[in-house]
Amino acid sequence: MRIRQFAVSIAGAIGLMLSLPASATWVASWVAPPHAPLGTEGPFAAAAYDNVTLSQILRVSEGGEKLRIRFSNRYGPGPLTIGAARVVRIDDAGKEIDGSSRMLTFGGAGEAVIPRGAPFVTDVVQLAVPSLSRLKVEFYLPKATGPCTCHLTGVDELAVSPPGNFVGKPFTPVSKAQFRAFLSAVEVDSPKALGTIVAFGDSITDGVGATAGANRRWPDILANRLQAAGKHWAVANSAISGNRILSPGMGEAALARFDEDVLSLPNVKYIIVFEGVNDIGNRFGRRGPNQPNLPGLDQPEITVDQMIAGYRQLIARAHEKGIKVIGSPIGPYKGASYWSEEGEAARQKINDWILKGGAFDGNVRLDLAFADPADTRQMREGYHMGDHLHGSDAGLKAVGESIDLKLFQPVK
Repeated sequence: MRIRQFAVSIAGAIGLMLSLPASATWVASWVAPPHAPLGTEGPFAAAAYDNVTLSQILRVSEGGEKLRIRFSNRYGPGPLTIGAARVVRIDDAGKEIDGSSRMLTFGGAGEAVIPRGAPFVTDVVQLAVPSLSRLKVEFYLPKATGPCTCHLTGVDELAVSPPGNFVGKPFTPVSKAQFRAFLSAVEVDSPKALGTIVAFGDSITDGVGATAGANRRWPDILANRLQAAGKHWAVANSAISGNRILSPGMGEAALARFDEDVLSLPNVKYIIVFEGVNDIGNRFGRRGPNQPNLPGLDQPEITVDQMIAGYRQLIARAHEKGIKVIGSPIGPYKGASYWSEEGEAARQKINDWILKGGAFDGNVRLDLAFADPADTRQMREGYHMGDHLHGSDAGLKAVGESIDLKLFQPVK
């Protein structure tokens, strides 16, 4: 009798468990990793703000029932004060969707002081956000920020208000730009989410060459395909233009920023690594007269073996967290200003190891998606923005469509 009662109890418990909804999962639905200010003058000068409101538009990948937003003062010269902040859904025309506006709070308060060097996350916001939908994030900066903690290549709109707090109020921008300021991630709570896929790379992944505001970077294309296939993965584009595996440039080296920009994100299950062209280009190539060196950009005497050791480090650190790493060979760049025969030889050796070394958990051929079939050392005509390095909309679409979705299996 007791055995029967025990069996009935177990069966009832299993039935109850099966009837419960899937547990909610936080994922990184959108990211913009920041980098240190690149000076105060010239084409890469860092912006600074005082007594203005910033409005920034972005598109999430995976939707959810709740969200929270990460701000960053990682490279700020002092504390960063946010006087008020808001998030609102917008339609494709940029019009706010009725009933979707939410004021953001920090520990219940409507303002925050973010310490120098720190990230800061908002309280959880109850807001249903469909997959692939657009958001507008506004926040008021009542005090001088100094050179901002920014992501230089935002490929979407940042608008600056006249002096004052315009959070929740219409304003005519005094200036517009296409970078991200102090805004580093949007995380959503989705009961359907399988996890976060991180695209880790440089300007090719960051979307230099893509049409601004159109969400045509290759990680955007991947997100579109996953959602169309009913696969609820968040895709986080954690690329920084000019980034390198071993050395700093626009942003800390990949090895230096990996923990903060990848491993700190919620529920990362897969990482796609597509990076290395700036290492070999700057090491073996010659910069043209119209290519100014970025502040702090050096050309260390790196070797192929050091590059391979760098990839191995990324893989080992990801594996410690149970994350699978998918590697792509470095893309073709013959015709780019820093291409050289010596650099091409290094690319071929590194790519041979990426494909045959057995260190990665899988491979994608993003290089071939870009390549000219007649000469795979160079990009196909029409697939680059004219510089033989950065993808056009067509090229980035081909890259995003080349990835086999079967690579991304549910991971416990």
